[in-house]
Amino acid sequence: MKKDKLRIIFMGTPDFAVATLKALVENDYEVVGVITAPDKPAGRGRRLNESAVKKYAMSQDLNVLQPTNLKNETFIEELKALEANLQIVVAFRMLPEVVWNMPKYGTFNLHASLLPNYRGAAPIHWAIINGETKTGVTTFFIDEKIDTGAIILQESTEIETDETVGTLHDKLMHIGSALVLKTVNLIEEGDVKTSIQPKTEDFKTAYKLNKDNCKIDWNLNSNTIYNKIRGLNPFPAAWCQLLNGDDELNIKIFKIGKEEEKHTLEIGLLIATKKELKVAVRDGYIIIKEIQLPGKRKMDVKSLLNGYDFDKNAKML
Repeated sequence: MKKDKLRIIFMGTPDFAVATLKALVENDYEVVGVITAPDKPAGRGRRLNESAVKKYAMSQDLNVLQPTNLKNETFIEELKALEANLQIVVAFRMLPEVVWNMPKYGTFNLHASLLPNYRGAAPIHWAIINGETKTGVTTFFIDEKIDTGAIILQESTEIETDETVGTLHDKLMHIGSALVLKTVNLIEEGDVKTSIQPKTEDFKTAYKLNKDNCKIDWNLNSNTIYNKIRGLNPFPAAWCQLLNGDDELNIKIFKIGKEEEKHTLEIGLLIATKKELKVAVRDGYIIIKEIQLPGKRKMDVKSLLNGYDFDKNAKML
């Protein structure tokens, strides 16, 4: 029996998705359409900013659609007219059933965790924040819930002790694009075997990041604080308040180190020397190496200490 030639619709928005779209194009798969987010105003001039996926797709002369409503009848008709038999989703939004159930070979998603753990919006961040030593990527067929569909393939990787969300993002981006190609090949050969995810809810969740859960709690132990800051470095960045004399500033902290050491200092107290800035925590110190003050660019601490004075009672709140 002759197999259908794959006609692929790709859905994605950020840089993480570009690597997969690029891999499909460079391996000569027929991408008949690319669905991405509408252009958004950005920067001081509020210029319209195109998504990373749109920029790449346009450079390859691919057909780009940017619906604001995925249930819109006009969009659904445009989608049907592309006559795709497979849809691939990487870092996009939740799809209505009328969209994911449309193609003959289904719609599969690439998720940056080892499902069923870390379903949700920020799996790379939470794996580091929670101190995991291993994570990975999963391809699965989309169903009516978020990240619950039948698993096709998984690939794992180690999380290094000094890993940041930035370095892990890039690592998983490349592992993920390779896994998508393997998945497409299985679909092409008619050799897909899936495993159903367990129904229990007893799994770690990748909650959406917000101002509250990105705030540093200096009352926690050094290891927990260390994991949180590197799990938010460089985006969206961990933050806290700096009380320096009469000034109370919201600051962001990026690169850090840690020292486990007994002391009797007040939690949050800042110790500033000419070369080092560290914060007293319950079981030692967090050593700040890169920081951003309000209205300033992020800078290494040695540069900051050259031109910024800390009060002797300065502390992190």
